[in-house]
Formats: sequence, structure tokens, C-alpha cells
Amino acid sequence: MTTTLTASQATDQVDARHWRVLLNRLHASFRTGSFARGLELTTRIGAAAEAAGHHPDVHLSYPSVRVSMSTHDAGGLTSKDVALAAAITAIADELGIASDVPVLATLEIAIDALDIPGVYPFWQTVLGYVPEEMPDPDDHAPALVDPAGLGPSVWFQQMDLPRPQRNRIHFDLTVPHDVAEQRVAAAIAAGGHLVSDRRAPAFWIVADPEGNEVCVCTWQARD
Repeated sequence: MTTTLTASQATDQVDARHWRVLLNRLHASFRTGSFARGLELTTRIGAAAEAAGHHPDVHLSYPSVRVSMSTHDAGGLTSKDVALAAAITAIADELGIASDVPVLATLEIAIDALDIPGVYPFWQTVLGYVPEEMPDPDDHAPALVDPAGLGPSVWFQQMDLPRPQRNRIHFDLTVPHDVAEQRVAAAIAAGGHLVSDRRAPAFWIVADPEGNEVCVCTWQARD
């Protein structure tokens, strides 16, 4: 039987040497020291996940392996996550691989908006993101997340009054050079507008209906 857990309950039930709850997911980072050791750990984690029928997100790099998980059909943390975390801890201990808790972090980007439904399609389209799986059916503007699980999530905060100045932060989104124009066109069709294409194909500046900007960038025309 799968039991839904609060962040506090999950924290109490996992090995504190490795695991932390961030944004309703369990996270761990393991210092492998080499790509080969990281691949060995990743392979062992994959076998444990298959045996459990529960699959985490695993990011292999040199020299670390990052693992995160939640139970998608439950919309959060459950006993499945705690059990798999214990199995992964046992594997890391067997291999003599230590964790690196201080590096754990999850980045979110908040966009202030007067009309969230008006800007939402633009950001979903230009980033190529998908709505986060949310258990609350009344949430009509869930955070947007990278379907590959790599980029930061984007969420929207309701504003009461407009800001008179130009926005002080923008996104630089680098895409394959042969899809950039299509992405720009799709973003405009989703409610955005072109601010400038003077430096295209190095980058196009587009903005959502409230003026928040993103540069769609490629490697081209930068010499």
C-alpha cells in the first residue's frame, strides 16, 4: 500500500546523509569522482528502480550523480519514494560513494503578471515547457516545467498594479539554429510580440503581452 507523506514525514524517514526535500521532491547528489563511477552508480540505481517499479530522475555528469523523485500519480511524496531512497542509499554505501548535500538546490523563476492567462501561453510556447502535474484541479495556471527535467520551473505571481519601468530581468534561451525562427513565430502566435530582430540570427528579442522579454538565441552570426 502506498502512503502519501508530508515533507516533514519524508524527511524523518530518509537517510539524512543523502536526502533532502526540495519543492515536494526528494533530492540527493553523490560525489562519484569519475564518469565511470557515476555510470556504475546510475546503472545500479536503474536496476533498483526497475525492481521497485518506481523511477526517479537521474542526471549523470562528471563528477557527480544527481537523483530526484516524487510519485507522479499521487502528486507528491509517498512511501514509494522513501523505499527507493533507502535502496539508493544502500547502493551508494556499498560502492563507497559519498553524498554532497550542500550543492542541492532547485531553481524556480517567478514572473509577475497582471493577466496570468494572457501571458501563460507565450511562456509555455517560447520555452517549450509543459504544465506541472498538479493535484489541485482548481489551479488553472500551474508552474511550467521542462519536460526533460533539466531547466528551472517557471511560475506566475499575480500583480495588482503595472510597473512603469522596463523589466529588469529577461531570459536568454538558446535553441538549435534551425528551429529558432519557428520558435519565435510560435511565441508570437501564442500572444507575444517581436521586440527586435536586429541581431538575428544571433538572437531575436520577443516579449509576452505584458512586456516581459526573452532572447531566443543561436550560435550563428556571433563572429
